[in-house]
Amino acid sequence: MINDLFYLDAVLSSEDDAITIVNNKKEVLFWNDAAIQTYNIPFEEIKNKPITDFFYNDDLMVLKVLETKEPVHNIYHRPRKDKHVVINATPIFDEAKQLIGAVSVERDITQIVKLNDNLETTSAELDELRQKVNTNTEVNPFYKLKGKSIPLQQTIRIAHKAAKTEATTLVLGESGTGKEICARAIHEASPRKDSPFIPVNCGAIPNALFESELFGYEAGSFTGADKKGKAGKIEMADGGTLFLDEVGELPLDMQVKLLRVLQENSIYRIGDSTGKEVDVRFIAATNQNLEQLMDEKKFRSDLFYRLNVIQLTMPPLRERVDDIPELTDLFLKQFSAKYQVASPEIKADAFQLLLQYNWPGNVRELRNIMERIIILSEKPIMNKQDLISYLPSTLHPHQSEAEPTPSLAGEKENIEKQLIEETLNQTNGNKSDAARRLGISRVTLYNKIKKYGIRG
Repeated sequence: MINDLFYLDAVLSSEDDAITIVNNKKEVLFWNDAAIQTYNIPFEEIKNKPITDFFYNDDLMVLKVLETKEPVHNIYHRPRKDKHVVINATPIFDEAKQLIGAVSVERDITQIVKLNDNLETTSAELDELRQKVNTNTEVNPFYKLKGKSIPLQQTIRIAHKAAKTEATTLVLGESGTGKEICARAIHEASPRKDSPFIPVNCGAIPNALFESELFGYEAGSFTGADKKGKAGKIEMADGGTLFLDEVGELPLDMQVKLLRVLQENSIYRIGDSTGKEVDVRFIAATNQNLEQLMDEKKFRSDLFYRLNVIQLTMPPLRERVDDIPELTDLFLKQFSAKYQVASPEIKADAFQLLLQYNWPGNVRELRNIMERIIILSEKPIMNKQDLISYLPSTLHPHQSEAEPTPSLAGEKENIEKQLIEETLNQTNGNKSDAARRLGISRVTLYNKIKKYGIRG
């Protein structure tokens, strides 16, 4: 009998699937190597301890089985950002048919999900090809800007006109409104469509590297430079379009040099005194108030007027609520296909909540919430109460200006919640590791997770 147990333990340990066995007190009796790799928790640390000390109850199918005494099959779960699993869990009964525990088997489907990652892009391309066949005309490059609302259509009309010219264009709008999508569409609708479109995020380049990134350098210009020299982003865009995203972050010395390029149509690599002519169409974008930056002497007025030949604004989602149903349906279908799960039906009261919500993150936020719903929701129908749990807890639809100023205690709790969420994110959901980093016990961490409604 003892030998049989050793054989069984060896078989379970060699399984590629993560296997967890708990008793009816929720204490972990078995935790194989695959479970260790999935959750980064050693068996010695979790053995004979309540599994709820390490995981939030809602994450655990094995606890649901203990409660219902019914098995569950093929439940999708994402224990870490880089891990996707399907869970099967079964109750364990003794000879007297008394519940003594439960076993959970989690199959890693990460590779399958990754193979489906391109499905969303492929579906979008197929839609464009279908539109081309149906209309017998070239695909409209602005097709990716989804929505029929008047504010969006007005912006698209201006962008269409801009695309037919060589004029520098300034795209304004809040984060997540689709400024880069619009800039790409302008390029693809222009005579330069067969030439490069080079995006540059000015907010992501360290000040010391701006000049070499934008203008490039000659061989031997500085220590560590490429022996053959290197072309900068402006030179790479020769014949095409350079998109300067977050242009308000451009340092003042770089603003002067960029202005010279716009005036003279030539660039000077670092270490080059002769210069080189370039033919580049410039599109810039920002979510900042450039006129205010000019008043603060942080943005040159002469560069602003050079960039601001044609100005268009991507409307925030709260100003184009008519587009929310179409966008919601689109994102649900895309992620439903990507993750191979059914798309839930959004009830009327839930849709009303989507229409009332302020959407500070705009279309990007709506897209992320729909992906979250597809991944986490197990309900075929979603009502208002279901949807509320997927919206940020600190933001609510149409907050009244008359609401009282948050108290010091409330601010402290918000900071504490944010710190816990960031730490859990850094540890990929490993609550034991997160507790150590925060300097609190696992029980305290669990209580705070429950208090703040933190998921994952």
